[in-house]
Amino acid sequence: MKRNRDRVYVKVNTDFDSTGYMWPRSIVWSDGRIFKIDEIRDFRPADSLEHHRSGDCYTVVIRGEERHLFFEKTSELFASRVGRWFVECPVSK
Repeated sequence: MKRNRDRVYVKVNTDFDSTGYMWPRSIVWSDGRIFKIDEIRDFRPADSLEHHRSGDCYTVVIRGEERHLFFEKTSELFASRVGRWFVECPVSK
């Protein structure tokens, strides 16, 4: 079943710990709004078969609500570009 959702690519302020684990800290929308991530509840691989890309899904809490934040890894052909972040939003009509 196909979901009616669009990917919205966002800027994410991220920290890395000494083991190399990535910790997203806040999401910045294109209009400048910043949403602090209060908690990371889960992390798991989330490959996109539809887009043929590997990635990860973070289950995060923002303002008391659980959301999914995705990190889409880029191709190894682009050495200076590791990946990009997105959230899924309902399709606006």
